[in-house]
Amino acid sequence: MTLASYKDLIVWQKSIELIERVYEITSSLPTQEMYGLTSQMRRACVSIASNIAEGSKRSSKADYRHFCTIALGSAAELETQLIVALRLFKLNGADECIEGVTEIQKMLHALTRKLQA
Repeated sequence: MTLASYKDLIVWQKSIELIERVYEITSSLPTQEMYGLTSQMRRACVSIASNIAEGSKRSSKADYRHFCTIALGSAAELETQLIVALRLFKLNGADECIEGVTEIQKMLHALTRKLQA
């Protein structure tokens, strides 16, 4: 089975769902974090889905794999920021988002392995 679009990838779909959730929960962070943690978390989660999409349109599997590893880095960054937000601000929903990031990381690892073959 071949995919017609990156939008067919479950990992991309879950990344989009995560973006929605991160935007929702970060709206409750203190206003002084608008240009700090809030902005970083939002950029990191958007970067995950964006790199999956961009990589899928590259001309080689190696390029696609490279963009998936960038997405993995953004996922690790977001996971760290969620942990910080949970510890500092007891951010409601952060645990759920961390679980989502973990699932996305596993899926990205599997995708990068498949692209290596």
